[in-house]
Amino acid sequence: MRQRFTWLVLFSAAIAVTVLSYSAHVRATTANGFKATTIATGTFDEFEVFNHSILPNPAGDGDNDRDDKTLWFSIQKTKGSSDLYVQSNVWSVGGTTGWHTHPGHSLIIVTAGTITEYDADCNRQVYTFVPGQPAPTLVDPGHGHVHIIRNEGLVPASTIAVQLVPYDPNKANRRIDVPTVPPNCPNIQ
Repeated sequence: MRQRFTWLVLFSAAIAVTVLSYSAHVRATTANGFKATTIATGTFDEFEVFNHSILPNPAGDGDNDRDDKTLWFSIQKTKGSSDLYVQSNVWSVGGTTGWHTHPGHSLIIVTAGTITEYDADCNRQVYTFVPGQPAPTLVDPGHGHVHIIRNEGLVPASTIAVQLVPYDPNKANRRIDVPTVPPNCPNIQ
């Protein structure tokens, strides 16, 4: 009987340690000091758009052959309907989006301050708006690209984002919160 009781205590202690260890790593990653405002939204049927242009290449040698030209092209194709969002995002100093992803991609322009983006592997990218210089831009590929964007600067920060995501009649799939901090980046929330 005593041996059974010892095993029960050891088993209970192992469960308690496991639960406490796991719960220390499972915590919500909600936004704080961050506000996203939808400026416009629209729904598109399937589409396919291809554009290209041949532009002068300033690095060419000037004899008007191939190295004096550069090619630009853009391809966008959807299967099924899509929702397009234009978002205004604002971070107070210390603000954070919380860990999240999107079901589609986003094109983002920094319009004020400095934002710092971390991906799930804890790679860090800093984008700072400087008046009189071209605005910093970033592409969020979405579709499982887990990331967090924080204002680690000294002034409020803002961006404009254009997001293309699968159609949702409830308009509830633009952002997918990630319930836990990625294990490779435990100190960033």
